[in-house]
Amino acid sequence: MAGTITALEIQKRNKERVNVYLDNEFALAVTVMAAASLRKGQYLNDGAINQLKAADDRAKAYDRAVRFLGFRPRGQNEVERYLQEKGYTPEVCVEVVNRLIEQKYLDDAEFVRFWLENREQFKPRGERALRYELRQKGIADSLIDAAVGEVNESDLAWAAVERKLYSWKNLPEPELKKKLAGFLSRRGFNYETVNEIMQRAKNSLNLSGTDTSFREE
Repeated sequence: MAGTITALEIQKRNKERVNVYLDNEFALAVTVMAAASLRKGQYLNDGAINQLKAADDRAKAYDRAVRFLGFRPRGQNEVERYLQEKGYTPEVCVEVVNRLIEQKYLDDAEFVRFWLENREQFKPRGERALRYELRQKGIADSLIDAAVGEVNESDLAWAAVERKLYSWKNLPEPELKKKLAGFLSRRGFNYETVNEIMQRAKNSLNLSGTDTSFREE
């Protein structure tokens, strides 16, 4: 692999990368920044080549992670797993994640706030479901406890069912109760919250029945 640099050519499709030729044969590609330290006639031993490849891997992993973050905020563990799935070594993944943390691109506390606000606005979930989702994303229990503990589950449950009540308003009360119970339970709300929302729905729809409770089987 060792050899003398005979050509440095900017790639046609990616002007940010440079092809390096050793002894007139393609050897590797590096970033423009890395290529700035190279010159024709320079001899590269195996150690120098491996260092260039390792630095290039880190640069590519960093760029890929930044693009991944461009779609929406992510948790630290989510980014690390994404890079591992793309074939980067654990060492490179950890180094990139730490760099992103230092640059404030990654912040698990901010991510948790984003996730809860997004759920509240677009897809309300109960505390049980929220905890599960955040754990799946590798968020620490301490951060989950601090954030989810401030969630008003009753308000979230009502936000989830309020838009459904209009389409359910003509259902017989037993069927309405079954619909509400199933809908809320599937979204991680506990049975106390389900019972509370049952009563609230009854009042909203002016139902006359007395038993609105949901009993867990």
